[in-house]
Amino acid sequence: MAIPPAVVATARAGWHWQWLQLMGGLGPADAEGNYTRPEAAFTELPPLPSDAAEPGAHVLIVGRSCPWAHRAWLVWTLRQLQSSIELLVVEPDPKAGRWRFPTPFLGCTTLQELYQRSGAPAQQRATVPVLVHRRSGQVVLGESARLIELLNQWPAPSGSADLAPAEQSAAISRWRELFQAAVNDGVYRCGFARTQPAYDRAEAALFAALDSAETALSETAAGPWLTGAAPSLADVQLFPTLIRLELVYAPLFGVSRRPLWQFPALWQWRQRFFALPGVADTCFDQAWRRDYFGALFPLHPSGIVPAGPALATLVQGRLQP
Repeated sequence: MAIPPAVVATARAGWHWQWLQLMGGLGPADAEGNYTRPEAAFTELPPLPSDAAEPGAHVLIVGRSCPWAHRAWLVWTLRQLQSSIELLVVEPDPKAGRWRFPTPFLGCTTLQELYQRSGAPAQQRATVPVLVHRRSGQVVLGESARLIELLNQWPAPSGSADLAPAEQSAAISRWRELFQAAVNDGVYRCGFARTQPAYDRAEAALFAALDSAETALSETAAGPWLTGAAPSLADVQLFPTLIRLELVYAPLFGVSRRPLWQFPALWQWRQRFFALPGVADTCFDQAWRRDYFGALFPLHPSGIVPAGPALATLVQGRLQP
C-alpha cells in the first residue's frame, strides 16, 4: 500500500526538525548553517614544566578515534617521549556522550570528572587530547594545536626528530593554519553543515587545500615532506584527517567528490608517513569506523557500521591507473 504524499511530507518535516535539534547537541552552527567548533578548555600554552624530563610525571590522555588526539599521539611517538610521558587511552561512552577511563585514573572514572577537578565549568565538554600532571592531578593543556607544540619542545632522546625547525617556522605555520580551518575542521564543517550553501563552502575549501598540498608535494625542487626533507608539524597535522578520509569522512561526511588516489603526490605522501616508525601503531581503522558510524546518530541513525577497505589496502596499495 502506497503511503499518502501528505504523510510522507509530514514525516519529512518532523524528521528534519528533530535532526536540527540533534545536530544542535552534536555541534553548534551559526545563523548561516556553518558548523562552529565549541570552545575548548585549558587552551593556554604553558612554559615547559620543570619536571618535564622526570619519568612518569606527566600523562598524555588520548582516544583512538579522535583525530585531534591522534596528532598529539603522533608527536609523542615521533619524538620518542615514552620514557617521560605515560600514554593513557580512554574509551568512548556513546550513550553518555563522554570519555571514560578503562580503570579509575587519579580517582576519576570519566574525563569529565578530571576536567571539573581541574577547574573546568560543569557544562564544559571534556575532550582529548589532554596532558595531565600526575602529582597534582591537574590538566596542563587540553588544546591539540598547542599541545603538539609543547610536545615538540619536550626533552627527548638524542636523535629524536625536531618537528618544528626554526628555519621552517613560517612555512609550517602557513600549512598548519590552512589545514586547521579547511581540512582538519573542514571535514566536520561538511558533515555537520545545516544548509546546502554551508556544505558547499566547506567542501570547496577542503578540496582547494588538498590541491595546494598536492601542488607543493609535486614540485620537483620540494622535499618529500610539506616543508622539506623531514616531517614537520605540518605533516603531523594533515595525516590524521587523510588517513581517515576513505574509511570515515568520505562516506559519512560527504567529502567523496575526489578520492585521494586522484591526488597522486598526497597518496604517496600518506604512504611515507604511515611507514614512519611507530605511526602504524597509532592507527585503529576498525575503532574509527565503529565509533563514527555507531555514535554519530544524527548523521547515521541506523548505527550500522558499513564494510570498508582495510587500512593496509589504502596505505600499501598502488595508485589506480
